[in-house]
Amino acid sequence: MSKKMPIFYGAMMLTGVNLLLRFVGTSFQVYLSGQIGPEGVGLLQLVLSVSGLALTAGIAGSRTCAMYLCAEDLGQKRKGNVPWVLTGCFLYCLLTGGAVSLTLYFAAPWIAQTWIGNMEAVSALRTFAAFLPLTCLCGVMTGYFTAANRIGTLAVVEVAEQIFCMGVTVLLLLTIPPEDRGGSCRAVVLGTCAGNLLTLGCLWFLYQKERKERTNPLPVSRRILGTAGPLALADDLKAGISATENLMVPKRLALYPGVASPLASFGILTGMVFPVMMFPAAILFSLAEVLIPELARCAAVGSQDRIRYLANRNLRVSLLYGFMMGGGMFLLAESICQWLYPGVGAGQYLRWFALLVPMLYCDLIVDAMTKGLGQQKHCVRYNILSNALDVALLYVLLPRYGIVGYFASFFLTHALNFLLSLRRLIRISRPGLPLSYPCLALSAWLIALFGGSRFTGGWAQVGAFLGLFLVAGYAFGVISPGDFHWLKNLIKPQKSLP
Repeated sequence: MSKKMPIFYGAMMLTGVNLLLRFVGTSFQVYLSGQIGPEGVGLLQLVLSVSGLALTAGIAGSRTCAMYLCAEDLGQKRKGNVPWVLTGCFLYCLLTGGAVSLTLYFAAPWIAQTWIGNMEAVSALRTFAAFLPLTCLCGVMTGYFTAANRIGTLAVVEVAEQIFCMGVTVLLLLTIPPEDRGGSCRAVVLGTCAGNLLTLGCLWFLYQKERKERTNPLPVSRRILGTAGPLALADDLKAGISATENLMVPKRLALYPGVASPLASFGILTGMVFPVMMFPAAILFSLAEVLIPELARCAAVGSQDRIRYLANRNLRVSLLYGFMMGGGMFLLAESICQWLYPGVGAGQYLRWFALLVPMLYCDLIVDAMTKGLGQQKHCVRYNILSNALDVALLYVLLPRYGIVGYFASFFLTHALNFLLSLRRLIRISRPGLPLSYPCLALSAWLIALFGGSRFTGGWAQVGAFLGLFLVAGYAFGVISPGDFHWLKNLIKPQKSLP
């Protein structure tokens, strides 16, 4: 297999890997749920929220920065600049990651007591802090290999990382009593860090084996700070407000009389429902990974036609895929959750959030394309607005409406961010997608959902829904013969794509 491959095959490679890893990860989440219960899962999600905030602050935009700048230099045939870009990203990442690591390690008791409300989280937070700088470097290396279109290499390493991570975690969990929730959280964190170290070692070894051209010393600090700075601000704000939201939810839910165990409800939503809801998005995460460097290369050489084609095609694909997956999850919600998490009542929540799947899936691709076209500063503003609104709405709605208030806040803020990002993407890429297209697709979806729900039996409902959606989509012009011809050319290309 060659080292480089076209965008479609790169996305398919990552898709296969991501589907496998997400299947394993979801299965492991089910195992954890059975081992430590909904409240233990809730505590783990709070620990992961704080750890995620620390990781985002430590990386400080360096992963996407390395991906974007390396793709830009490679697109303009300046391969000798790449080593200097990576060196600058490493130094930048070590400074930010080291500072955040020390802060998290010494502040862990205060964070566990004040933010999380459970001192069992201290050891897990300190374990994560010890490995944080190296975990940040792992992000830079994956950014470079994505920019270089080394998708096959990343796929193999990612599989090895996940297998190793799962093995270490399971071995550690076998030595910890089920009632020790703090120890279970520490085992999960340690397993994740061990997997990241394996990835860093493998990618660094492969990078050193390459014969790299190198220009004379090149000042890259301005480029790195100019790219990573806005990214870091956006990511830190988003992660910070997301962590604030997660840490606040159990406390505000406790004020609502209809919730018996706020931590358990939070664990069911974030540790059970959301992983199932986002499982089919593996293909879109893979596509997003390859779209960022692809669009960066197109922008670097001024290929506006290619940008317009990619924007149009990927908006259509992500929207249609989201409608199909969202409809299937809506109809199968009770069956899926009863099979995976018997007796915890997650099916009702999955059905609610399945209605938002088309928007969420399309937003993944919109976000990737705006980043690939260098619109990081606009993303900062959109994230500040929507995330701040999210915290305000949750603070007000949770004590009054409970989980219904959580759903309302989730929908409103994600819709606002999506519409603002989509407007920006349309303005800079001119994809030529008419406004009537999403309206007609939504109409076809609602017709198919109504028709599918008339049948008896989950799989019969899903089959009827998909058939009706294809028929209605074709009748409304949402799905055309050209789409099938495009798909055929992707699988077996006849001529080069536009």
